[in-house]
Amino acid sequence: MTTYVLRRVLLMVPTLFVIASITFVLMRLAPGGPFMSEKEIPAQAKAELLQRYGLDRPLHEQYVAFLKNTLRLDFGPSYKYPDRQVRDIIFDGFRVSAELGAWALVLALLVGVPIGTIAAVRQNRPADHAAMFLALAGVSIPNFVLGPAFVLAFALTLLWLPAGLWTGPASRILPVLALSLSYIAYIARLTRAGMLEVLRQDYIRTARAKGLAERVVVVKHALKLGILPVVSYLGPAAARIIMGSIVIEQIFAIPGLGRYLVVGAINRDYTLVMGVVLFYASFLLVLNLLVDLAYSWLDPRVELA
Repeated sequence: MTTYVLRRVLLMVPTLFVIASITFVLMRLAPGGPFMSEKEIPAQAKAELLQRYGLDRPLHEQYVAFLKNTLRLDFGPSYKYPDRQVRDIIFDGFRVSAELGAWALVLALLVGVPIGTIAAVRQNRPADHAAMFLALAGVSIPNFVLGPAFVLAFALTLLWLPAGLWTGPASRILPVLALSLSYIAYIARLTRAGMLEVLRQDYIRTARAKGLAERVVVVKHALKLGILPVVSYLGPAAARIIMGSIVIEQIFAIPGLGRYLVVGAINRDYTLVMGVVLFYASFLLVLNLLVDLAYSWLDPRVELA
């Protein structure tokens, strides 16, 4: 186990190096620049800005300086928010995005796993058909449609909940619902598929033959292996649910990391975009490692190689 973890950690280094290099090149190849605006900046002021941020140096020198700063986890100041360091922006924005994503993922698990389990136990019955119909609808409707629909229904029409911002418990309900519904559908479908395979295993028939209650058979014996597809999905899902919150953060005016990434890309804020991309990449790699470890813990037959 220790050897496997060390090998995976060491493999993260070249992976992040490639991602950093590609991001650097793409940001420089994108048209425009960080100091372009509708009103032309005086040449002298623009030259001073370029010199201040080191953008007047040759591209290879900028690249080397970027790699050195990255090793120190120091991306420098943001061009859009010059009084703030990129590292501080990432920390502040990620706390909001992580809370939003965590609530959405917890809700998806709490709702999706029971729905998928019930659908598997009652295969080809009305409960199964109803669950899979709702899951199909959840997968098909994107969150950029659900978000405005929830605002229109629950905030502007019924006046039950606030329409946006991130100011209190009530303001979290609509964005969490809009973000989690598609993941509830995915988890329900994966749980159903995994449980159907496990419920046909010999040891499940043996447990039933012993006279164990169906609830005990399903919850204690079948569910542990039946949710393995969900465990495999959790790593990418956790990264996607945080990165996918970009749209939700825009709709509900939530000051999360995704919103900073959008603003940085629009304004060609090189340091902010590269810092956020590298942070997301590192986060995804660590999550995948944790999921692999959890998978081997749940199913001892899985060997880590």
